[in-house]
Amino acid sequence: MIRAALFDFGGVILSSPFEAFARYEADRGLPAGFLRRVNATDPDANAWARLERAQVDLEEFCDLFEAEARALGGEVDARAVLGLLRGELRPAMVEAVRRCRQRLKTGLLTNNVVTMQAGAMSGAADPHAEVLGHFDVIVESSRAGVRKPDPAFYEMACRELDIEPSEAVFLDDLGVNLKPARALGMTTIKVDDPAAALAELEDVVGFPLG
Repeated sequence: MIRAALFDFGGVILSSPFEAFARYEADRGLPAGFLRRVNATDPDANAWARLERAQVDLEEFCDLFEAEARALGGEVDARAVLGLLRGELRPAMVEAVRRCRQRLKTGLLTNNVVTMQAGAMSGAADPHAEVLGHFDVIVESSRAGVRKPDPAFYEMACRELDIEPSEAVFLDDLGVNLKPARALGMTTIKVDDPAAALAELEDVVGFPLG
């Protein structure tokens, strides 16, 4: 039985940052997919991973990330790249979260950075703040000190929600983040097309979401 619905933030509740990455690359004359390639190089110990675990501050991250990009042949502004993370809310997904909370426990599982906490993750005046109220539990990598896809991240969410992994459905836009959740026993849904993902979620939870 599904007792909890768990959602990623960027790329699920918000539009994908990869769309903004693509625009940045085109504007700066960088190869398509360059920023994702930087993040995929040494993914557990690179600048991005360390920032999401709050192991480096903003200045350290910028120096490290720009050096990593330079090593791959590109010049980037690390602060500008971080600014690309703020996407637009997807109303249909927000409504689905609202309806899920009426019948299930809900959790937000997000890899984020400390610099986001004053905005998207905590600011009362922030346009994203209202949706955060639909979650019983919010697990942020920059506060937890662990990030997806580390299994400990999902286990932490389950403990806070007082559920077994097999009682949860989890939506994320990255397969690498879904694989360990599935291994723990969660039902997983990959969000490529949000409408298709919501239809799949409806089948899993057994009630209408729109």
